[in-house]
Amino acid sequence: MTRDEFNTFCKSLPVTTHVVQWGGADVWKVGGKVFAIGGWTKGNTLGITFKVSDIAYEVLKEQPGLRPAPYLASRGMKWIQHYDVPGLDDAALRDHLQASHKIVALGLTKKKQHELDLYQD
Repeated sequence: MTRDEFNTFCKSLPVTTHVVQWGGADVWKVGGKVFAIGGWTKGNTLGITFKVSDIAYEVLKEQPGLRPAPYLASRGMKWIQHYDVPGLDDAALRDHLQASHKIVALGLTKKKQHELDLYQD
């Protein structure tokens, strides 16, 4: 996934905002909370960091090209970084980015979820 593809996909998710910070990283937020970070590249691989469920964290953290996200995971947070090949294919990466968006959105207060019209049952 290229930086442009990453940004286009994240922009397509509901009520997202984008800022460039932390040394030029593309940081995507929902309700003011980070759900994805796209930054440096290693070869042709864009470094993409995203929040995951406890189960996904256990499955993904040992796969080649993936690792617990530096800084975030060291503080007990369940974030994975796609940093090298083989990593995830683009379809799987989009699935995980969408899941990260939902995990973060569901972590917002019910009031904020309602204001943003997010994941209302």
